[in-house]
Amino acid sequence: MRFLRFPLKAVAVLAVVIFVLRWTHPLPDLPKGEAFVSVPVGEDTRLGKTLLPLLAANEGKTGVVPLADGRDALAARILLARAATETIDVQYYIWQTDTTGWLLLDELRRAAERGVKVRMLLDDNGIPGLDNVLAAFADQENVEIRLFNPFTMRKPKLLSYGFDFFRLNRRMHNKSMTVDGIATIIGGRNIGDIYFAYGDGTAYFDYDVMAIGQGAADVSQDFHHYWISGSSYDAQDILPSSKNGMAEMAAAVAAAGQSARGSEYEKSLSSAPKISRAISGEDVLEWTSLKLVSDDPAKGLGKASAEDLLIVRLTQIIGRPERSLDLVSAYLIPGKVGTALFEDFIADGVKTRLVTNSLEATDVPIVHSAWKGYRAQLVHSGAEVLELKARPNLPESLSLAQLLTRSQSSLHAKTFAIDGERIFIGSFNFDPRSAALNTEMGFLVESPTIARSLSRTLEQSDVFYRVSEDADGEIRWSGTEDGTAKSWTTEPNVGVMQRVIVNVMSYLPFEWVL
Repeated sequence: MRFLRFPLKAVAVLAVVIFVLRWTHPLPDLPKGEAFVSVPVGEDTRLGKTLLPLLAANEGKTGVVPLADGRDALAARILLARAATETIDVQYYIWQTDTTGWLLLDELRRAAERGVKVRMLLDDNGIPGLDNVLAAFADQENVEIRLFNPFTMRKPKLLSYGFDFFRLNRRMHNKSMTVDGIATIIGGRNIGDIYFAYGDGTAYFDYDVMAIGQGAADVSQDFHHYWISGSSYDAQDILPSSKNGMAEMAAAVAAAGQSARGSEYEKSLSSAPKISRAISGEDVLEWTSLKLVSDDPAKGLGKASAEDLLIVRLTQIIGRPERSLDLVSAYLIPGKVGTALFEDFIADGVKTRLVTNSLEATDVPIVHSAWKGYRAQLVHSGAEVLELKARPNLPESLSLAQLLTRSQSSLHAKTFAIDGERIFIGSFNFDPRSAALNTEMGFLVESPTIARSLSRTLEQSDVFYRVSEDADGEIRWSGTEDGTAKSWTTEPNVGVMQRVIVNVMSYLPFEWVL
């Protein structure tokens, strides 16, 4: 029995350490008092005055504008913030300390100084380096900040996983910005340069939609549910006291504005005439029906019922495709259930096209290691499988059909089109984490125009590897390089060591947390 003594002692010591850390780093009380609720849309706001006539002329519908290009998506957020009169509600998984992160934060500061009530609900896992600034910003008039499933140990922050893993493993992946309860932007983009195609390094292909009318009202109500949820804590009860945080922010904003990227930011505002026209009340929107689908925020504590999960509600709403399914997901791990569902669609004659990152394009190789375990089966069953190439040094484009050719592109979008008639745009990755752990949201939009634009984009064979099988049942990749057709028998354009590492990771039992 001597060989058991050391492991037992180690377990006992670990249990004591966890107990002590939980005791010395407790969660504060949840915010008390009545939470602010957005007032009904009226003509006393700038957006209400310009947009209510359009809403009256399109009763029961929501006006939408797809935001495929990163610069349009950035400009829309900036212009909405500048048009705000009463409220701005932002809800994001990641807010980065780079050019667009600082400039957007400054737009919120400016709005608050005008008297606009600004509420920020941020996932605490996605705000590294912002503690000092956010602590100061939360202390400003008209600003409230809450953190979702916060880390009670701030330095080293990730050590909190060691004594509170099961709570902290559940994150808020939602992404929305809503102004005056009448206009909202939701989709796949976090806040940061890579999501808006700024600067060097990876530029993500992503997708948002701006919605005006009932869809925005629905997002406002959904935000309220998250704001008062059992996972949302006042940032001032979590963050250390700030030391000159506003001065730090001012310096960072000034540097961002004077940078080359900052000048590109300015250009984005003047190159988005459709967004400006829509906000000014010109009828350039597509008026249609849409449905907000969102997880119950209780999912952040593992307490949501199955019927209140996005994946269950979305499945009930969309039903079965009749002709086609185009699914785009940066992190695609269908699992056994999803794979069987796709195979069922294919057996019914539904053209099923699945799009994700290639190994050379992905920013999370361990997710690719899980995806490859289902890829061969799906290809064998008849799915059309496309993997996005990494495409360095190509010119930028403002059209959805050419967007995937951005410099060093990596797929980050989470969207799918059904029968060329409806399209889902949101934060939901088709993987176990989005299904069971993270909270998610998105719009299911009735729009043949937007749905078919996605399908046309996927016809661009030069930006994808087409995955197929040969006569022997072996996986092959085909595509073009410099205009010449080419094929590969292994993951294209990656080294042997990278392939070996991914193969090793594929045997690890981590799929449930990916």
